[in-house]
Amino acid sequence: MTATTRFEGHGVLITGAARGIGAATARRLAEEGAGVLVTDVDLAAAEKTAGSLREQGARAEAFRCDVADRESVHGAVARAVDVFGSLDVLVNNAYGCTPDAPLFEDEPEEVWARDLDLTLTGAYRCCRAALPHLVASGRGAIVNIGSVNGLQDFGNHAYSAAKAGLTSLTRTLAGHAAPRGVRVNLVAPGTVRTTAWEGRETDLAAAGELYPLGRVGEPEDIAAAVAFLASRDAAWITGTTLCVDGGLLAVNTGFRQAVRQRSEP
Repeated sequence: MTATTRFEGHGVLITGAARGIGAATARRLAEEGAGVLVTDVDLAAAEKTAGSLREQGARAEAFRCDVADRESVHGAVARAVDVFGSLDVLVNNAYGCTPDAPLFEDEPEEVWARDLDLTLTGAYRCCRAALPHLVASGRGAIVNIGSVNGLQDFGNHAYSAAKAGLTSLTRTLAGHAAPRGVRVNLVAPGTVRTTAWEGRETDLAAAGELYPLGRVGEPEDIAAAVAFLASRDAAWITGTTLCVDGGLLAVNTGFRQAVRQRSEP
């Protein structure tokens, strides 16, 4: 357990927290003293994550939450307030990402609608339900998990459009919530080693070579950024997008490698 206690007495709700970035964020905030509601559509997996946190002495509880369902979202928010006494931090991590069809015109409309509903509208539902409680806490913070896909073309039409929309929502909501004492920021990860890459280790290694820092991200890299933006260390930061991408958007490593190879004798 870390000696830092930036979130002592805080109530935190994280969506999509059973595994990956969500689970790592739950661990990080719990280690810093927060009570964490680990929410996910997979309740068994959420309970496993929450149970591991409790074994380490943290305050954690699992709750089934489907961000596509308004009543489910309101139930999760109410549960967090009931268990921890307040809701101080909301982390919107749940998303949907369906592989693209070979041709854009063959993309099923229902797939587009589902990915946007989970990734963008789901975050909207959570923010809407949580905001009065975040205002009441006097130290409320929202951290949205975006993606470099929302800032540059890396494929996945619906997912990327939803993440771009989430980036925009972060800015507009930050302006709305600032006078009420709530900060809203977004972390935009690059490629992160999660269960989505299971069985594709060769692809993951190849992707790592395109990152200026020489590797893909780990869930803990993103969790650290979330912890910063959610904490009072970021008390004068709102409406920002923090890229945690190993330099991917700043440096075109693939282009540099191609030029270097052509110039070599």
